[in-house]
Amino acid sequence: MVNPSSTSTFSSADPGFAALSIDEVLAANADIIGRIKLCYGVDRESFETDVLALIRRYAAYVHLLPATANNYFNAPGGLLRLGLEAGFFSLQGTDAHIFSGRSTITTRRLLEPRWRHATFIAGLCCEVHRVLSHLIITEPSGEVWSGYLQPLADWLAARGATRYFLSWRPHAMETRGLGIFALPHVVPPEVLRYLSEDNTLIVPHLMASIGGMPLYRDHNVLDDLVRRSLALVIDRNLTANTDRYGSPQFGSHLERYLVDALRRLVSSHSAWVCNHDKSRVWFGQDGLFLLWPNAAEDVRKLLEADQLPGIPKAAETMLELLLAAEVFEAQDAAHSTWTIYPPSAKTVLEAVKLTSAAILFAGIDPSPEALDLKLVRRPGESDPSPPTMTVSRSGRPGEQLSLIPSAASPPAIKPAGEQPQKPRVPPPHEEPPPATPPISFTLQAPMRLNPAVRDALTAIVLTLNEGAGPAHGGTIAHGFFVPLSEFERRGLQPSMALRALADVGMLVPTSSGGPPTYTHAFNGIPTLGVVLDPRFIAGFDLAGFTLQDAGEH
Repeated sequence: MVNPSSTSTFSSADPGFAALSIDEVLAANADIIGRIKLCYGVDRESFETDVLALIRRYAAYVHLLPATANNYFNAPGGLLRLGLEAGFFSLQGTDAHIFSGRSTITTRRLLEPRWRHATFIAGLCCEVHRVLSHLIITEPSGEVWSGYLQPLADWLAARGATRYFLSWRPHAMETRGLGIFALPHVVPPEVLRYLSEDNTLIVPHLMASIGGMPLYRDHNVLDDLVRRSLALVIDRNLTANTDRYGSPQFGSHLERYLVDALRRLVSSHSAWVCNHDKSRVWFGQDGLFLLWPNAAEDVRKLLEADQLPGIPKAAETMLELLLAAEVFEAQDAAHSTWTIYPPSAKTVLEAVKLTSAAILFAGIDPSPEALDLKLVRRPGESDPSPPTMTVSRSGRPGEQLSLIPSAASPPAIKPAGEQPQKPRVPPPHEEPPPATPPISFTLQAPMRLNPAVRDALTAIVLTLNEGAGPAHGGTIAHGFFVPLSEFERRGLQPSMALRALADVGMLVPTSSGGPPTYTHAFNGIPTLGVVLDPRFIAGFDLAGFTLQDAGEH
């Protein structure tokens, strides 16, 4: 394989890659293709039509290209193997998740095969953008292949080439959106038509996953499965090849997950509302800052709930990765973090600075506005002082003017015949009533609660806070009512959530002793749900509830 440091010239010793047929390329991956067939669970003819045809088109597009120059899946055929493994684990993950949770059982049964099909495609093509952003492919005569126009195998066959060579673009940036341009060469129009029948969700979710576009108004279960599967297969490949080039480059693929977590938090977490009191996020004239390590702790909790393998837990490791990826900007060679003085803060705070506000606010409309002040306080720099009083009376040059009005000022001379005016008494100064701080609602669940259920409940409870949008649950006489559909909307089986909540004693039991579900008029519609003990939610006034005997806390 060509030296990764080369750009467009090739050594005579570089053997390049053989222009093998698609059958020969796929023969080396027969094991994983067989596992995909078993997981898909259809007859041979349907598998060849629905899945194997897509695999062949993907193999024709990426052929023997590696995924990286000298890191994970760097061997010939690495990009094909990466796509097949990510597609397999994504497909496997669909067995434990519910798609279209708000739909009826009949609609879900109709759409489930299409969701599974789309999830496999998203996993298969999750890294196809690398072909367009990182690689330069040349045949022996020197002509360069354009991945925008046709698959690599078709281009080689049209030129009768028996070998081809690759080089790596210097300083290439990961641009996942380019995967959308490669997708038509892998997925034919009739497949997209099939996926879009009787629904308006599957294709947008598929495109958002492949293009790396967040969906803030809808939970993308498909993308969750792909992200988790991709992290798994990369972690497995790195662990299995620890002797490659001396040591594997762990962590180089993790910045995408960290940046995604930052964006999810700023769009959904009440403590990440920009420029609010006690916020993690401050945007001033000198840049966008995150309080550190407070923000790192929120990221860790979010990614732990995602159950992504290989994700760093230490704030120092996250900081190093995001500095290396140029997501964060160091203050200088000796200081990675900055010192800022936000409004209403009692002291200076430690923070990290993002290289661009668009990294965090991408997709948020309207984007938050910067404060009309600078936030950075460098070592030795004084804190902002209160504004000085201005004096309207003019004086001679060099004269020291008094800020206290003189008591011996001469009376003003009134024109003849004018009645003297009564002195105006200034109205009494009234102190404004102290502002009542908004109540903050947070989940306080036992540590033994299932992480996925904890993450779903945390998001539901946060909707009770001011400015968080419509509430996804409501209070009733004896607790906090949560519709079962809210668990389904977040990709959880209601039965699994009920079992997890009951195991840690968070549910209020029914008076009949039957199933722990209630029917309550939520938003005016009879809705099936569960009632949580309000003692597990900080912010409630417990005196307003009819509490039962405490269960296991």
